[in-house]
This record gives sequence, C-alpha cells and structure tokens, in this order.
Amino acid sequence: MRILRRYHDLDPDARGASAAIGNFDGVHLGHQAVLDIARRAARRTQAPLGVVTFEPHPRQVFAPDAPPFRLMNAETRAHRLERLGVDRLYELPFDRDLIALPPRDFADRVIAHGLGLSHVVVGRDFRFGKGRAGGADDLARWGAEMGFDVTVADLVETAGQEISSTRIRAALSAGEPRLAADMLGHLHRIDGPVIGGERRGRTLGYPTANMALEGLHLPKFGVYAVTVDILDGPHAGRATGVASLGVRPMFGENRPNLETYLFDFAGDLYGAELSVGLVDFLRGEARFDSVAALVAQMDADAARAREALG
Repeated sequence: MRILRRYHDLDPDARGASAAIGNFDGVHLGHQAVLDIARRAARRTQAPLGVVTFEPHPRQVFAPDAPPFRLMNAETRAHRLERLGVDRLYELPFDRDLIALPPRDFADRVIAHGLGLSHVVVGRDFRFGKGRAGGADDLARWGAEMGFDVTVADLVETAGQEISSTRIRAALSAGEPRLAADMLGHLHRIDGPVIGGERRGRTLGYPTANMALEGLHLPKFGVYAVTVDILDGPHAGRATGVASLGVRPMFGENRPNLETYLFDFAGDLYGAELSVGLVDFLRGEARFDSVAALVAQMDADAARAREALG
C-alpha cells in the first residue's frame, strides 16, 4: 500500500483510484461497507482501491483541548486499511489551506484535479469544505460535472442502531470490548512500541510489555484478556496474555498505560511494535493491602484470561 500525503503533483500511477472518503477512525463496519462499494467499483474499472482521509483528525484541530478521543492512531489505521486491501492511502494534511477551501473548490481542486479520482464513495452523513457546508448530495452533483462518479452509502446499523465511532467509544468506556468488536468487525487494538518501565512486574513474577496511550480514547481501566501480535523483531508472531490498562493505583500516581503479560513467552520485547487486542474485561483497577495480595490477584487474573481465551 502506498501512502501519499498531498493531493497535488502526483505521478500518474497515484491518480485514478476508486476511493472512499472519511476519517475512518476505528475502521468499523460502517467504514468497511463504504470501502466495499469503492472496491467493487475499482474491480469493475480496474482502478486502484483508495482511501482519502485526513491527519490530524479534524476534531483535533477544531477542539484541541478536548479529551483524547481517537480509537486508533494514524499508523494503526494504515495497518488496518492495508489488511483490507487498500492500494492507495491519501492521508491529506488537515491544515489551514484545506480548511479554507469552499466545498465546490474541494471537489474540484482536491478530488477532480488533484487526486484525479475516478469514483468516490461517502457515507450519507459526509460533510466537507469550509464550515462543513458541503454534503453528500452536493458532491454527487459536482462529480457529474467534473468527471468523477459518486456513490452515497447508507449508514450501517446493528441491533437497530447506527454504527459509529461514538458508540464504539461508549462501549469501550463501559468495559464492553466484545460489543465494541461487534461494531468494529475486529478487536479493538492498541498499537505501538514497547517502552521502558519500572520493571516492577519482573520482581512480581509477571514481566510486562509496557505501551503508552497518549492521544487515544481510554477504555475502562482494569484488567483484560488479550491477544497480541508482535509485529517485528526476532519474536514476531502471535501470542495471548493478560493486560492491565490504567494508572496502577498500588504504586502512586501514574500516567495511564497498557502493561501486557504474554503467556508462555520468554524474550526481550523492548522497542518491538505490538498490536494488543482487547478480548474480555475481567475486572476493574483496584488497590490491594499488600504486594502478596496483588500477586494472588494477578494469578487469578491470568487463570481467568486463559479460560476466556480458551
């Protein structure tokens, strides 16, 4: 998959894609339905399959002081889209110039002349251009004038409710990763490098791989059964484990992070890229009366996680 971070001066091979447009935070089933329509058009016309998205996320620009909300960072989103067969990811800079474009100019300069898209697929709630003044119907009308086809996709529902990143965040905040996975079409995953920690887990018999959570929506603090993909390095492969997500109240005030103990694993993971999938929420964070009580609970957590992962 090629990642392109501009919409002008592209080589001919980067143009002409059939592309879905949106933020694609989470790459949930609604996003996948839009992508499937673009894929069918790409196959019909033998065009590359593309996704047009924006970085940083527009909400980060318009509400910079809001709590972290993203379900995945740009790298995780790119990994997921590549797994879904995307050939061209247009990760456009959401900057002052793009924000200032009136909707018709966005259609003309970015879609028609910049990216040269052959087919565009958007959700019915898609808004674009300065002041979010443009809608899906506007895009369809201008596409007919400017030479690109437009398909407006209906929103996807589950259990009678629309699938959305907002509902997925709510499920994760409630400690319901399986409900989130039902809407995502995959496990909610946290990706990133293993960072240095205080190595306290080693002294407790549970060495963990620590990962930062900056910029991401925080699921409910507590202990989870997890699957783990080690994405690079000598230990690359898949594992299972138990993870603590939160601030570690036994040991003072700390930044939220993710600490994962991998079952039946021995090796050094510092600096390796991990992708940790939340499978089941086992219990909330707690403070214990003693280290011995904590270790006993960790033993119980590991046993429950193994059972959950079956």
